[in-house]
Amino acid sequence: MTRDARVDASDVTSAERLGPLGFGAAPIGNLYRPVSDEDASAALEAAWAGGIRYYDTAPHYGLGLSERRLGAFLRGRPRDEVVVSTKVGRVLEPNPDFAGGDDLADAYAVPNGLVRRFDPSEAGIRRSIEDSLERLGLDRVDIAYLHDPDVYDLDRGLAEGLPALARLRDEGVVAAVGIGTNDADAAARAVREGDLDLVMIAGRYTLLEQPALADLLPLCAARGVGVVAAAPYNSGLLATDTPAAGAHYDYAEAPGDVLERARRLADACRARGVSLPVAALRFPLRHPAVRTVVVGSARASSVRENAARLAVEVPEGFWAELRDEGLIP
Repeated sequence: MTRDARVDASDVTSAERLGPLGFGAAPIGNLYRPVSDEDASAALEAAWAGGIRYYDTAPHYGLGLSERRLGAFLRGRPRDEVVVSTKVGRVLEPNPDFAGGDDLADAYAVPNGLVRRFDPSEAGIRRSIEDSLERLGLDRVDIAYLHDPDVYDLDRGLAEGLPALARLRDEGVVAAVGIGTNDADAAARAVREGDLDLVMIAGRYTLLEQPALADLLPLCAARGVGVVAAAPYNSGLLATDTPAAGAHYDYAEAPGDVLERARRLADACRARGVSLPVAALRFPLRHPAVRTVVVGSARASSVRENAARLAVEVPEGFWAELRDEGLIP
């Protein structure tokens, strides 16, 4: 598992290379619901047609289904035009207790014939990359993120996983490394303790909430670590003009106070002639540390809609007015 020469991290992590919008491949791993191969392929085709060239996946997403579907789509595409990231820290192994069940306890509508095992060791990370390459059918991934170490054992994850990723980068196995998490404090600690190129922070720097703004984003800006802002719709809550009861927030039903805040944002946006999803998609890109926004969808129509939202002009003074109302920092 080696490459002929190391690719400079900036070759794949610049805002120009990543583009303003990336494709998050969790939904095509059957997040929340079954998705047909045809629908998954159509969503990926829509992303490609819309100019998206950054694709993010993980073994966690559908117990490998997301990686397999993304890899099948990328076959025959110009590899050097695409930036592919996957994640390490969870190794997939056969489920010894498999009896025809599903993985919905972890939010994926797939058979639970495999189980996830936390393994941030160098051996585990090398195995994870090798397994991902096999599922993807690729000879390399460009970016590897340590995935959610805070869910398992943050101390061990950072102490073992970050040096292991740095060694893989030094060997040229991957071009860039980082951490992917929903926890802004865990991400900030990883930036302090590791040698990272990128941080993928999901749902913590959005129009709705900005805990990453206190520590993580200034730290990344000071150290030249790029930020990938994932889940700008907070798992779907901000994806429509009027947030509905029962909408997802952080992979579960939105609590009442969070739903009410989202509706206040929607009202403020509507009063100024801006769609809530447009504002949600554009908001993270305003910070100088943020290089791209990653949005996941298994619906081709939604992928096309997200690409179109980036072209919508936001009126001058819009953000200042939201700030003056106390709706954003």
